[in-house]
Amino acid sequence: MNGFKIFIVDDNELYAKASQHHLSLNPDNEVESFSTGKDCLNNLYTKPNMIFLDYSLPDISGIEVLRKTKQSYAEIPVVIVSGQEDVSTAVELLKEGAYDYIVKDENAHERMWKATNNVRENFMLRDEIDKLREEVDHKYDFSNIKGNSPALKRVYKLIEKASQTNITVSITGETGTGKELVAKAIHYNNKNKQKRPLVAVNIAAIPRDLLESELFGHEKGAFTGASNRRIGKFEEAIGGTIFLDEIGEMDLNLQAKLLRVLQEKEVTRIGSNNPIKVNARVLVATHKTLAEEVKAGRFREDLYYRLLGLPIELPPLRDRGNDIVVLAKHFMDEFVQENGMDKLQITPEAQKKLLNYDWPGNVRELKAVVELASVLCDSGKITDTDINFNSTNNGLSELMSKELTLKDYNIKIIQHFLDKYDRNVVDVANKLDIGKSTIYRMVKNNELEI
Repeated sequence: MNGFKIFIVDDNELYAKASQHHLSLNPDNEVESFSTGKDCLNNLYTKPNMIFLDYSLPDISGIEVLRKTKQSYAEIPVVIVSGQEDVSTAVELLKEGAYDYIVKDENAHERMWKATNNVRENFMLRDEIDKLREEVDHKYDFSNIKGNSPALKRVYKLIEKASQTNITVSITGETGTGKELVAKAIHYNNKNKQKRPLVAVNIAAIPRDLLESELFGHEKGAFTGASNRRIGKFEEAIGGTIFLDEIGEMDLNLQAKLLRVLQEKEVTRIGSNNPIKVNARVLVATHKTLAEEVKAGRFREDLYYRLLGLPIELPPLRDRGNDIVVLAKHFMDEFVQENGMDKLQITPEAQKKLLNYDWPGNVRELKAVVELASVLCDSGKITDTDINFNSTNNGLSELMSKELTLKDYNIKIIQHFLDKYDRNVVDVANKLDIGKSTIYRMVKNNELEI
């Protein structure tokens, strides 16, 4: 941190010069001295980073200078330097907002030096926190959820509405569609600009017998292994947001306890009888259809309606059209930048191959495919041969996942077998019981690729 401006306010000229010399040993410190309180106040507009203020001044008292400084510039740390060792005076000044109280003795200059370093460190930490907060706000700005398809534009509008209030939001969609990213966008763009962090809990990743303690906490000795008190996730999220991912995996018994927490807005740690008020905003997500889970008896109907709030359904990637290419270029550029690589391009043939795939793994799968292609490609271009699909769902169910014409289904099925059997037309014709000439004709018409 350069240009750290310090005011020294002291009517003792020799002491002020000695203090100025000592603090100026750090070349980053810009030290100015004033002999009166009025001179200090008249120069506050230059916004010093710190003030060392003599308690006894010839024109107005040090405490009055402190008060007026805090009224106009509350963020400026003011350290009182005084010849008095009266503890009550020091306490009163600290209550008025003084950063520290230093007695003028043989160690005073050393204490001034340490106080300056402490304030500088606090400023640097504050700057770092502000920068990190700006980065987080930018990273999770909902406009950074890439895509322009009509389906995604509807999602944008709902995220914006969710950010205007603290309504409960239920996010649904297939695995890999970006439910957690939407939850973060809602939290970090909330109109209240919450300073508390988003507390995320993946219900499916926590063993059932530990989930209650994870959510609501426990007291020491509440059960075997509870050697210390544990604060639950709901308490951690007080004043902020709790995100319950994969809520559809929660056990029915725990669902009843969660319902009570949401209704009463309080939790009781395991092993305690004292309820604790919680006011965390609740966001939930699931890849399941909760209405169907309710009908099947696996999810409580009353909890379902309590959590429904504002529903946001994320479209699968296969229904987002050219968003696939937009996302692919975004992931490619991101990967290139992170790994210090030269810029890459995606050829039209590669783009076509990406668009013709059904993406059962959605955005998460696309990211993995593009990153691998970025590594495999040569000459600064990702070609169709660099695009490799390793889906666990490459069978007929994937081929039939879209509503197409019979002709389009035939093309997809034949292309699937050509890809599977290394473009061997004879083998494919035999396996599908069609003529070789049919396949060659479709290739000639640019309906198939071999």
